[in-house]
Amino acid sequence: MPIRNDFTLKAGIAFLSLTCTVPAFAHPHVFAEARLDVNADSDGTVSSLHHVWRFDDLFSSTVLVEFDKNQDLALDQKELEEVASVVHGSLADFNYFQLVTQGGKDVPMQAPERLIADFVDNQLIILFESKPEKPLPLTGKVAFGVYDPTFYTAIDFVEDSYMTVNNLPADCTSSVVRPDPDEAIAQNQQTLTDAFFNDPTGNDMSKIFATRLELTCSKDS
Repeated sequence: MPIRNDFTLKAGIAFLSLTCTVPAFAHPHVFAEARLDVNADSDGTVSSLHHVWRFDDLFSSTVLVEFDKNQDLALDQKELEEVASVVHGSLADFNYFQLVTQGGKDVPMQAPERLIADFVDNQLIILFESKPEKPLPLTGKVAFGVYDPTFYTAIDFVEDSYMTVNNLPADCTSSVVRPDPDEAIAQNQQTLTDAFFNDPTGNDMSKIFATRLELTCSKDS
């Protein structure tokens, strides 16, 4: 993920799309553990998504070296704000690694106003909140996830409980889906071209490998 600052953040937080379902031809260089909380209003409409990403030690140390301007081996508030700003700009072209669909169709999301960066136990943490561009009622089948279309970052939801819905409507059921790479390829064979296998980073089809939270609601879209 090309980051605007030649600091190796292509390492820039292309972070999350791991899930241990990254196909054999992909080579992620940045790893992160994630948590996703979907917040719904009392009327069953999605109000926001809350993301937390915790990066691996190696990437975190790279960020520390690149942004520790005063070389005190720590990131102060100003330095953390710079990290957040760089990541925010770098992920804009990638929809902030978000996967949100309803009835199999992509749901447009607003860009988060800002990202928050923190450094805890020698690991970089990124937090942000996003919202759908238009009201998103929890009807039919709705899915949420995180993936890096460049395959540079692997984002892993270590436990199913790290993907949740607050105020899940009574007519909805939820499940965490962890696609098997071979099955995902087989199921999408007709839409996967030779170009995908030659250069999987040149499109957004990597989302078929992403761990996702699927909601199935009795009301139709």
